[in-house]
Amino acid sequence: MSLSPNFGPRRDGAAISLVVLHFTGMESHAAARARLCDPDAEVSAHYLISETGLCEALVAEDQRAWHAGQGRWGDVSDVNSASIGIELTNDGAQPFAEPQMAALTGLLGEVLTRYDLGPEAVIGHSDMAPHRKFDPGPRFDWRRLAREGVSVWPDMQDADPSAFGEAAARFGYPVDLVSNEDLLDAVRLRFRPWAAGPLDEFDSGLVADLAERYPCPGASALTG
Repeated sequence: MSLSPNFGPRRDGAAISLVVLHFTGMESHAAARARLCDPDAEVSAHYLISETGLCEALVAEDQRAWHAGQGRWGDVSDVNSASIGIELTNDGAQPFAEPQMAALTGLLGEVLTRYDLGPEAVIGHSDMAPHRKFDPGPRFDWRRLAREGVSVWPDMQDADPSAFGEAAARFGYPVDLVSNEDLLDAVRLRFRPWAAGPLDEFDSGLVADLAERYPCPGASALTG
């Protein structure tokens, strides 16, 4: 039984192929929970994890929670129908607490196993909607998740910057929906959060490695 009333059926029989991570951006866990369960807010997630590691199931996994909104990953345009949404209580400016990260890695391990998904299935809200979202933000420890086997991290190398867009698309980024600047910001937010300046060989190298090791199904058809 779902605690939040904000859900519906997964459309067109969509199978779960993604897990999308968010921060709540609110002043407290209680406030975030209240909003995710408010029928007037029309937002929800399958899970909400507090700073203390409390993990609450708000929407049943077989239902479509309303967490992702407009965007795309690979050829998945209705991300809500194809994903599990996880909200982390955090205002976006603070580091994520150790108990919270431990609870998240445990939950991700269970979800990935349950749906036979690889670690590349775990993405941030900013990955699938680079033009409008920046959560889970620069403080989120993606490298830790990769060490735990529940997300991915690139081997850093140099590559021709002219290949940046094509490689980012093959990994899954919706390059045709955003500007080059927004795309670079999204990639750096996740993998080089404190980098600045124009696109360089390092940016291109990291997405080249990700595209080679974790190509997103259907992405090549969208890039020609």
